[in-house]
Amino acid sequence: MRQAVRSGWARTWDRLAASDPGLLRLTAGLRTVAAIALTLAVLGLLRVPVPQLVAGAIAAMVSTFAIREKQRSAQAVTLALGLGVALASVSLGALLNQRIVAGDLFFVALIFCAVYGRRFGDRGTALGLIGFQVYFLSLFVHATTSTLLALYGVIGVAFGCSALVRFVLLPQTPAGTLDRLRRAFRARLGQLIASQIDLLDANPGEVDKVLEDLRTRTARLHETALMIQGRLEDGTSDEATARQLQRRIADAEIAAERLGLLLLTARSAERTDTLTLHLPGAALLSGGRLPVRDEASAVLRRDLEALRLLVQRPLGEASGTALAQVRNRLLGYREEENLPDASPAAQDVFRGLGETARAVLGLRTALEGPQDESDDSPATARSREELDAEDAAIEVSEESEREEVGPTGLKRPTTRAAVQVAVGSSLAIAGGELLSSQRWYWAVLTCWIVFINTASTGEILVKGYRRLVGTVLGVVAGIGLAGLVGHHTWTAFGLVLLFGFAMFYTAPLSYTLMSFFVTAMLGLLYTLLNTYTAAVLVLRVEETALGAACGVIAAALVLPINTDRRTNELLVEVLERLADVTRAAVEQLSGGSGAGLVERARELDQALADLRAATQPLTHPITPLRSRRDTARYVVALLETCAYHARSLAATAELLPTHPAIAADPRLRGACGRILHNIEAIAAHVRDPRSRSEIETGPSIASMLEPGTLRTPRYGRVTDRVLRHLQRLDEAVSGLARPLGAGTAAGQPKQK
Repeated sequence: MRQAVRSGWARTWDRLAASDPGLLRLTAGLRTVAAIALTLAVLGLLRVPVPQLVAGAIAAMVSTFAIREKQRSAQAVTLALGLGVALASVSLGALLNQRIVAGDLFFVALIFCAVYGRRFGDRGTALGLIGFQVYFLSLFVHATTSTLLALYGVIGVAFGCSALVRFVLLPQTPAGTLDRLRRAFRARLGQLIASQIDLLDANPGEVDKVLEDLRTRTARLHETALMIQGRLEDGTSDEATARQLQRRIADAEIAAERLGLLLLTARSAERTDTLTLHLPGAALLSGGRLPVRDEASAVLRRDLEALRLLVQRPLGEASGTALAQVRNRLLGYREEENLPDASPAAQDVFRGLGETARAVLGLRTALEGPQDESDDSPATARSREELDAEDAAIEVSEESEREEVGPTGLKRPTTRAAVQVAVGSSLAIAGGELLSSQRWYWAVLTCWIVFINTASTGEILVKGYRRLVGTVLGVVAGIGLAGLVGHHTWTAFGLVLLFGFAMFYTAPLSYTLMSFFVTAMLGLLYTLLNTYTAAVLVLRVEETALGAACGVIAAALVLPINTDRRTNELLVEVLERLADVTRAAVEQLSGGSGAGLVERARELDQALADLRAATQPLTHPITPLRSRRDTARYVVALLETCAYHARSLAATAELLPTHPAIAADPRLRGACGRILHNIEAIAAHVRDPRSRSEIETGPSIASMLEPGTLRTPRYGRVTDRVLRHLQRLDEAVSGLARPLGAGTAAGQPKQK
């Protein structure tokens, strides 16, 4: 019974970890609620008036969510500095509250400094946010010089409670966060394998839905891998451990994605293009014909279930002969003589199953340490030897970090954003005071928020639209809740805590939902301040619309960065990273030297993630340019396809020094030359449409797979796989030329 309870709890925890990698959203929500609740409890015991309770709740919320540094010592320093900034800000707010012109000028200057402070990293961002939000707090509770001492005490209590929650009640260390992210990766890997099982079993009419689930879970696994990448430096004890975990995560991700592609090929009339796994709505060739229900397919389903079990079973439950036999059987598929009698496509799936099992074995060792080897088969022992050799070959690079010279002056992103938001806030103050001389600051708050984490006019427009929709819905909810709660103070504060948690838990998922909970919470705070009326909340909608409009106007007219320019810059960055990874991987596979291939691949992934975020205004459902939206999705999907093949090449090249079945072949350089030229030509065209660089066409790289060329008995299968990745990469890069408008050179390709 105890074992069943533990297993059930582990499954529930894995599902939670998969839905919220690292439990980052849950921790943020709980910390905020705990800080607010503790602050209200202390202030309630001190019997302070309701306006000061409201101020304490807001100060506790700000002091908790503003600090985003990973190291606890850095968090403590920022929190201490933030208290000084908060006291200075509320003092100036109380002093300037009745001096309209001076107060407005200071508010604009404060906004400029708060945004400009983002150039100094997490600490500058946090201090700027605290300064702005606490000044806003002084306007919200109508602070005066006579109430300053009381507000000092309230803010001090709020910061103290925030520190107690952060460092004592709900501590969060970099190592602990990384450990939860690793658990999330394993849980999401298990979910991806479950989708692959569904794909194997799906009827033709169900294939499209299953394929969409497969795409979603593949993307989520990749997202978790990137999150782990960002936490390795702070969450591991040394660089060698970080590199080992980085490699094992990359191996497991690539192997699982390749297994999905092989399954798609087995269900299709011909080899499936990798684009099918990345382009939303792409159909499987032949409609996903149903495979024959023969003995091989039954064995395949059984072994996919076994692989999922191997991934999800924690080390404490992974002992025993049965699981060892399952592991040995799966790893046995890496040997040709152990493959079942089946079609070539099905045999490829079994090979992929064996390679994924090897990646899972390496992942388990990296995550959970050494394991019992007493029941290892010869195939398992060989896999362990390969993994040990790879780990021993990891060298900590001592390369000095290159200091990149970025733009200066008004071209610097933080300076440009500070000028834009200052101009937008000035417009919002002028327009807001025309709507309401007492609550004009709501327009300024909206203008400020729509500039946070945005870099183009299109992003600001989409963010302003989402905030307006969430605010309208929140007003409706606020009206209803205020009528129900009435003057029940602690009931209203209870709902404030609930909405505060929901606000932070949903923030990374939906900006509209976050805006809804913020507005509903503010409606309750207005009720507590006895200033609630339906007209006040309607005014909130009007001020929100005004603030969003002012933000868009400022972004469009003052030092504008339009969406096309932003996406083009990021597209060039992705192409440069793609060429860098491909060149280094093929150089090492050809017998040369390559360094930091996994790191280069992750830099490519991060650049692609930035591009994907920047294209959201182009792919948003409300965009009127449907053809442009489809083109943006197609280009991003092609780039994701390119990134997959580049990652696979890098992972194979990393194995070269230690894997007995892989040998360098200098002729691979010739297969890569055209690809690199085309990537550079497309990048040149994106930088300058007048560029005369043209892509080259010529014989298919797949023709090199024919007997008598690169294929040799010793390492033919690995070389074939490398060439297939190069072939798919060549096709995807050539496919980018058409939607991006790059020209094609006539005649024969140049010799490289």
